[in-house]
Amino acid sequence: MPADIAPATRAPASAERAPAPPRVQSALLDALRSDLAAAPFTTQACRDLLGPLAHDALGRENPIPARRVLAEDERPTAVLLWLFTLGGALRRDLVERALPALGLEGAIALGLVEEIEAEAAAEGGGDGGSRTARVRAVVDLSPYAASDDLGEIQWWIASDLSEIATGAPLFSDHVLGVGGASLTLARITPRGHVGRVLDLGCGGGIQALHASRHADHVVATDLSPRALAFAAFNAALNGIDLELREGSLLEPVAGEQFDLVVSNPPFVITPRRGGVEQWTYRDGGRTGDVLTAELLADLPPHLVPGGSALMLSNWEISADTAWDVHPRAWLEPVLADGIDAWVIQRESEDAAQYAETWARDGGITVRDAAWPSMQEAWLEDFEARGTTGIGFGYLMLRRPAAPRPDGAQVLLEEVTGTGSGTLSEHIGAGLAALDALARLDDEALLASRPVRAADVVERRHLTPGEFDPMLIEVVQGGGFARAVREDQVLAAVVGALDGTLTLGQILSAVCALTDEDEGDARERVLPQLREMIRTSMVAL
Repeated sequence: MPADIAPATRAPASAERAPAPPRVQSALLDALRSDLAAAPFTTQACRDLLGPLAHDALGRENPIPARRVLAEDERPTAVLLWLFTLGGALRRDLVERALPALGLEGAIALGLVEEIEAEAAAEGGGDGGSRTARVRAVVDLSPYAASDDLGEIQWWIASDLSEIATGAPLFSDHVLGVGGASLTLARITPRGHVGRVLDLGCGGGIQALHASRHADHVVATDLSPRALAFAAFNAALNGIDLELREGSLLEPVAGEQFDLVVSNPPFVITPRRGGVEQWTYRDGGRTGDVLTAELLADLPPHLVPGGSALMLSNWEISADTAWDVHPRAWLEPVLADGIDAWVIQRESEDAAQYAETWARDGGITVRDAAWPSMQEAWLEDFEARGTTGIGFGYLMLRRPAAPRPDGAQVLLEEVTGTGSGTLSEHIGAGLAALDALARLDDEALLASRPVRAADVVERRHLTPGEFDPMLIEVVQGGGFARAVREDQVLAAVVGALDGTLTLGQILSAVCALTDEDEGDARERVLPQLREMIRTSMVAL
């Protein structure tokens, strides 16, 4: 069995300091890259080795099925999973065979592993044990796969060891791997070619790595020196150049402008009192959701004309107010600067759910002594501000290429569905549509030749045996999988949008065939068509 000791034998986070981050040494990184590729240590190889049950369980932070699958497996892929993901303490020879070019000494020099003295199982299955040298990981090293407009991505990402490996709460300056929020931001970010990109609060650097594929220059900032060290290691390991700067929020880029700003900022709402642990990667050190408000107030001067910003956030919701009260207030300086804004609430939790979610995220469970006091502190903090729920979603900004006399556009909506494909192209088109539609009056819209998107289909609901439908819907296959209710006139107009005729010509023809008053039809149909253009169901 490659791993002889349980991960939970590590000391809890409060009992020791966070380990030093990995180090960049070019020759050793070349050897490491070669070994990881040869193993192979890729997302597909790990998935194939583990099988769907163990792989999916591991994604839910349940390592038991994976340990069972890997128990007697000494192939390099299995050994690397044991070492860097499951936190096993392994024999030296297994690590040497899994990393033949780098070697154990090279892995130690890079700060990836350490030698320890551990309890080993007795030979022959006896009850006794012996003290023996073992090797265990100091950091997590995981394969990462994705795809974008430029093709497939295969990287390796280093971060601090997860709770799966340590069996203990996270350090306060923990550097997170590629979590759910990071994946979300990567998937919604448009990937068209741009000049300068800012990854604000870069953590281990995953957004900056993605941006490097479609930008001339990427600047990545973070308050945490440990996070920047991990970002530097990840960039070097994957052969990517980034400019890394230390500092809080926008301070490191004062006076500079960017074509794209991406940020997964420390938006978690955490009590400032009550002994609740603060984690640098997620807690902004502010009361309530103030950090996002401060960031949005300072952001406008940093966007060039035509530039965009995308970020994730949480916002507090009171029982007697709409969900968008806080985001709407945050956006006032953005709109005053002429920047269009689009906010989507994707999900929400009540105050108790939120406290449970983020305590567990820090490795604190109901079995820990700190759990009751942390929950009390969170609930007292929310109660003090009348907060009953917390929303999560996307904030997306775009400065028009040229100022508009009618001012900026703002859209706030709740959207929970998701269609097929990625959201990045859809988000980019939606931001551009806000600007295009604001410049297009009704006469210009009627003179245009819109085209129905290829993923849009019509769905009709009929009572069995009846000819006329009770309900007509236009349904989007991609994007946010929107469904729009139609009447017969709108259905006929949308069905004819193939770019051959102008919208005005199509509407006139439909009204002639249905005896519909054309003036009334315009008043009803044009706002609906504008919404369908904004949501990429129809393209100009």
